[in-house]
Formats: sequence, C-alpha cells, structure tokens
Amino acid sequence: QVQLVESGGGLVQAGGSLRLSCAASGHTSGTYAMGWFRQAPGKEREFVSAISWSGGTIHYADSVKGRFTISRDNTKNMVYLQMNSLKPEDTAVYYCARGKVRLPFTRATEYDYWGQGTQVTVSS
Repeated sequence: QVQLVESGGGLVQAGGSLRLSCAASGHTSGTYAMGWFRQAPGKEREFVSAISWSGGTIHYADSVKGRFTISRDNTKNMVYLQMNSLKPEDTAVYYCARGKVRLPFTRATEYDYWGQGTQVTVSS
C-alpha cells in the first residue's frame, strides 16, 4: 500500500506563488509516474501536471503551462508543484497521485493512489 500526503496549500493573492509538496510512504519501490490533479467546487477533477519516473517526460495542462513547474526527488519519495502567477481560476483542491506505470498519462484513471488533497485559494 502507498500513502500520499500533500502539503503547501493555502490562501494567496492573485499573482502570488505557492509550492505544493507530496510525500509518499509505504510501498514506494518500483517505477511510476506522479501527477497533480485539481478539483474546484461543482467541477470534475482535472489534470494539472504529470512527470515520468525519471523526470525526463513532463506534461502540463494548457491552463497552467508556463506558470506551474512539476518536479520530483525519488531519493526522498517526494514530488512538488511550484505554482507561480496564480489566478483565481486556480482555486481548487489539489491532489497528488501515483501512476500505475512510468509514463505520465493525463487521465485520472491511470493513477492508482491518491492523497487527501490540499486546498489552494487564490483571491482577486
């Protein structure tokens, strides 16, 4: 079993920055992609970013490209999401997820373990 715990969410003004962290514990061996998803009230969970096991392949949703940066440190079982130039539209609960395979797919169904989520609120 794998446990994922997100941290770093909070309230920030538009244009500000936040860095989300995701710590993995339990069965962390093997090779797998990691991803970030978000869900706003009344909306479906949407893809934000994903990174392959090696970090060599990265995907971003068009809405966050150029503003967000995903990274990982496998030696620490950590994945990060640096969020800059935040907009009110970024307000959502952000979830960290572990992929089933090495490649960073963008569909939620490609991920088998999820964190509890961390709230990000961007004020205008």
